[in-house]
Amino acid sequence: MSTTIADRYTIISADCHAGGNHAQYREYLDPAWVDEFDGWRGRYKNPFRDLQDDGRSRNWDDERRIREMDADGIVAEVVFPNTVPPFFPTGVVIAPAPTADEFPARLAGIRAHNRWLADFCAAHPTRRAGLVQILLNDVDEAVADIRWAKDHGLSGVLLPGVAPHTGIDPLFAPTYDPIWAVCQELELPVTHHGGGSGVPDFGRFPASMTMYILEVGFYANRALWHLIMSGVFDRFPQLVFVMTEQGTGWIPDALDRMDSVHDSMVRGKFGGELGPAAMLLPRTPSEYFAEHCYVGASFPSAEDVNQFERIGLDRVMWGSDYPHREGTYPYSKESLRLSFAGWDEATLRRIFAENVARVYGFDLGALAPIAAECGPLVADVAQPLDIIPNDATSPAFFRP
Repeated sequence: MSTTIADRYTIISADCHAGGNHAQYREYLDPAWVDEFDGWRGRYKNPFRDLQDDGRSRNWDDERRIREMDADGIVAEVVFPNTVPPFFPTGVVIAPAPTADEFPARLAGIRAHNRWLADFCAAHPTRRAGLVQILLNDVDEAVADIRWAKDHGLSGVLLPGVAPHTGIDPLFAPTYDPIWAVCQELELPVTHHGGGSGVPDFGRFPASMTMYILEVGFYANRALWHLIMSGVFDRFPQLVFVMTEQGTGWIPDALDRMDSVHDSMVRGKFGGELGPAAMLLPRTPSEYFAEHCYVGASFPSAEDVNQFERIGLDRVMWGSDYPHREGTYPYSKESLRLSFAGWDEATLRRIFAENVARVYGFDLGALAPIAAECGPLVADVAQPLDIIPNDATSPAFFRP
C-alpha cells in the first residue's frame, strides 16, 4: 500500500555526531601545521569504542550514513563533532579548554574540522545542519570563526563549557558579549552540548570517575543559569540558545529556583549582598527561557518525555545521538513507540521536526519526499512497544 507524507512523520534528529578521520583532517589543516600534525598523529591513541573498528566510518562515510539513517526513519540531522580533531587530547565535547600554550594548535585543529564539516554538510545541504566549533580563549578569533561559518553554510555555533579555575572567564562574564552579538546578527543559534565540556579536573583518585559521573550534568546545566541570570537574553533579545543531551527532568526545577532567586532579589531579600541593582532582570528567568531557549532531548525515555509539557512543547526537539552506542540507532522507530505512543500527532510533529526546523533552518518542504519514503508511520508510532529489541543499547529502552 502506498503512503504519503500525511501518513508519516518527518524525523529530524537534533543530536547526531560526525567528524573526519585523521587523513581527512590533514588535508583540511593549514599547511603550516601539517608537519606538527604528523608527529602528533603518530603518538595518538584512540580511546573511543565508536571510533574503532567498523563503527568509525559512520562518522564520515556519506553513503553508509544516509543509508543507515534512512533505514532508521531519520531524514535530517543537526551535526555535532565526534572524532578527535588535530592536537586535541580527546573528543571536543569533553575536552578541557586549552591552555595559552596549547591554544594556537587547538585552534588550527578545530578550524580543520570546521572546513571538513562545511564540505560534509554541503554534500547533503537539505539533510544536515552543521555546528561550527569555537574556542573561548580569544573572543576575536571566535567571532571570526562564527562569521566564517555563516559564509560557508553552517547553521549554528557549538558553545564550549567553561570549567572553574582555568583562567578563562565564566559564561556569565560580559567578556563574551561580542560572541552573542554576532550570533544574534547572523541569526545563528548557540548550542551547548552536555557531553562533559566544562567539568573541572577531578584528579586521579579512586573515586574520580564516580565524581565525574555524578557531577557532569551539573557542569553542563549551569550554562543555562549563567546566561539567563547574567542578562544575556535581555541584552541580546533575538539570541537563541539550545541545550542538547543534558536530560530534561532538571529544567523545571532549575527554572523554579531561578524564579525564586529573582523574586527575592526584586523584593530586596538579599539586601546589597548580590551586587548592583543593575543585575536585577526586568523579567523572570522562566520568561526568558520561554522565548530564547530550546532543549535537544536526546534518546528520551518514557519518563523523560513526561517533562516536555512543563518545559514547553514548542521548546523541545528529539534527538537520536547517532552513531553513539547510547543512541537509538538502529531502533529509533521502536524508541519513538516506547516513549510517545498515544501522543497527539500535531504535538509530535512539532517535537520531531517543526521545532528543530525553526531553530536550525531546515526546509520541511524539501524533506517531505524523503519522509514520505522512510519516515515512521503515524499509525505505528501510536502503538505501544511490547518487546524491547534484544540487542538495543540505548538508555531510552532501560531508564524508568
